[in-house]
Amino acid sequence: MTLDMLNYTVAWPEIFLLAITCLVLVVDVYLKDENRNVSYVLAQFGLIITLLLLVMTDSAEKTVAFNGHFVSDAMASVLKIFIVAVVATIFVYSRDYLKQREIFKGEFYVLGLFATLGMMMMVSAYSFLSLYLGLELLSLSLYAMVAFNRDNSNASEAAMKYFVLGAIASGMLLYGMSMIYGATGSLEITQVAASIADQKHNSMVLVFGLVFLVVGMAFKLGAVPFHMWIPDVYQGAPTIVTSFIATAPKIAGFAMIMRLLVEGMGGMHGDWQMMLVILSVLSMAIGNIVAIAQTNLKRMLAYSTISHVGFLVLGILAGTSEGYSAAMFYTLTYALMSLGGFGMIILLTRSGYEAENIDDFKGLNQRSPWFAFMMLILMFSMAGVPPTVGFWAKLAVLQAVISIDMLWLALVAVFFSIIGVFYYLRIIKIMYFDKNEDNAPIQKGHDMQLAISVNGLAILALGLYPAGLMALCASIFA
Repeated sequence: MTLDMLNYTVAWPEIFLLAITCLVLVVDVYLKDENRNVSYVLAQFGLIITLLLLVMTDSAEKTVAFNGHFVSDAMASVLKIFIVAVVATIFVYSRDYLKQREIFKGEFYVLGLFATLGMMMMVSAYSFLSLYLGLELLSLSLYAMVAFNRDNSNASEAAMKYFVLGAIASGMLLYGMSMIYGATGSLEITQVAASIADQKHNSMVLVFGLVFLVVGMAFKLGAVPFHMWIPDVYQGAPTIVTSFIATAPKIAGFAMIMRLLVEGMGGMHGDWQMMLVILSVLSMAIGNIVAIAQTNLKRMLAYSTISHVGFLVLGILAGTSEGYSAAMFYTLTYALMSLGGFGMIILLTRSGYEAENIDDFKGLNQRSPWFAFMMLILMFSMAGVPPTVGFWAKLAVLQAVISIDMLWLALVAVFFSIIGVFYYLRIIKIMYFDKNEDNAPIQKGHDMQLAISVNGLAILALGLYPAGLMALCASIFA
């Protein structure tokens, strides 16, 4: 096997990120505790340079490298830019949070960078092999991050649950890939698609392989009935780790579905469409209904995530370019909304105090009118209330479903979305109309307060001017 210069040119961002991650790992070994900021600065420097490399190498042309295992196209470029930007923002949120809990260690940034590398590999994977390697690099990093605070028994329990269920999901996915490989004779996504197109009738092995693929992906995304791990992991993990799990990996999960189902198994759309319909309806129903009963904000946002996954899947099951672009738009905007939501929880936490219960937001408007406004924007957006971007995201996927004559499915989505509005508005009511019970000042640095403000205003700006991002997503699938 020979590697020409094309391979290195296409994969420069991944190669650089791997190098800087190894550098952070080595440098951190020799740092004293009071100098841990060096690891943070190095990690942020690595992400910024990676982001610049992604922008510089961005190309609308599709380039396949590494003997068919790696692809660079417009979708990969946009998704990777968003992933790196989201992770960099999470790192900004992390510094004060980790310092206040005396767990400000370089390992957090090393694991975060390795997870980012895994997500970038997933986005550009063009074979089952490279996709699975990226997925496992991401998963193993996340398992360790959940258990990062080793003195916290809740975090250890959450990590164990995540590891066991994640291993089952990986096994399902791998089993499905092996069955498809047996039926088509190839691991490369393009050759799998060609083999399926050549077969007039889908073999039973292919159908079973597809079922295992869908089950594995549903586990990773957290769709019902494979959602069991999400509420416990979201609540048990340190909030900064929860914010990581809830944002960037969802973008990588969208890329995984697009590569496997749409590009690889597109010829079997009729088979996987009904599977996704069931997953979508169950996710929207369970997610929105169970979220109403939650008093812990992290668990509420966990069930909110499940319901949003249901909406995301609506666009993909449509099987049209409009549906795919709507699903991509939904994924990117949801990552920003979730980033802001967990960022607000982190903002209100302090040493020895976790602001993870809904009642912890009582009277926030009296403490800080500005950040209460930011939370209001985020909750309105998650509920799909105009003029926030969440409204346009839900409208786009609903239009995609209606365009394929599934009006009943769109009505079901609207019904459960209305139910979901209740628990989002409850947060707003508590912030603005309940009496303030906590007068402690917000103990976070200016960098984090600025990041939260930019995050919230970006949600509002995208809601007022959604055309740019929507046009970008549409151009990718034109």
